[in-house]
Amino acid sequence: METNQAQDSQQITNQVVMIRPWSFRMNEETAVNNYFQKEGELMTAETVIARAQSEFDGFVKVLQSKGIEVLVVEEGPEMDTPDALFPNNWISFHADGTVGLYPMYAENRRRERREDVLEKLEALGYQIDSIQDYTPAEEEGVFLEGTGSLLLDRQNKLAYCALSERAHEELLDEFCEDFGYMPVGFVANQTVDGKRLPIYHTNVMMCLGQDFAVICLESIDDKKERKFVKQQLTKSGKEVVALSEAQIHQFAGNMLQLRGAEGQTYLVMSSAAYNSLNPTQIKTLEKYTELLHAPLDTIETLGGGSARCMLAEVFLPRRA
Repeated sequence: METNQAQDSQQITNQVVMIRPWSFRMNEETAVNNYFQKEGELMTAETVIARAQSEFDGFVKVLQSKGIEVLVVEEGPEMDTPDALFPNNWISFHADGTVGLYPMYAENRRRERREDVLEKLEALGYQIDSIQDYTPAEEEGVFLEGTGSLLLDRQNKLAYCALSERAHEELLDEFCEDFGYMPVGFVANQTVDGKRLPIYHTNVMMCLGQDFAVICLESIDDKKERKFVKQQLTKSGKEVVALSEAQIHQFAGNMLQLRGAEGQTYLVMSSAAYNSLNPTQIKTLEKYTELLHAPLDTIETLGGGSARCMLAEVFLPRRA
């Protein structure tokens, strides 16, 4: 694969792509290793979708009210892609005009990849110069699920990755070689029925802001790995805000910092995540950014993902 060396230098953007759901439900193919998914209350399929759409629409309005640019793309009722509202797993957009496409663990999630998203961005004046396509790795049973797996420190060129069935080290290394990042791979675990099992995505246990990092360090069982990850964060000038495992189960790790109107920045999260934070954590984060949240209960319970998973950041340049 040709080396790309994308020069992402800004950590945060004010532009995101979001996919409005039409077939949302608890995805049986992802539940095998996404331990954040739960059955929830008994509801008809129509009620589940209506609630998910209501939460989605409310979230979009909250973002837009702060001047964050949101490109909403409809999933379409015919697609049957229950996790389509989590686009950050299959695509990433970079400042040098490169688009990354990623191999997905669940077969029914592979249907989420769609060219019309790129066409819509180009129609809005965004410049796409090349596509870095890692999807052939699916044939080998090797996966790396976009910025769910990759936590990119774009300023310091570090790629943090919790290795799991959905994030293989060889693809992490390949991505880093292509895009000019240094890999910071580790194993993060959670307790499931008394066993320590890998957390499926890095972005449910960790968030990187411009000047801070929110992370569940206690999920990294290997002390050397934990120390190394913390060292990389502090060496990069990030103030570390430590989360508990209980907090990441309220999706407190699944946050994303975005820029709104007049340069104001926001740390975007669900209301469940916000309500799990203690006063000290809130005070620390508010030194750097404003906290912004919306209720996403149905999406979190059945989908096992939250606010950050719903946001595909756009760093592409605009055409002159």
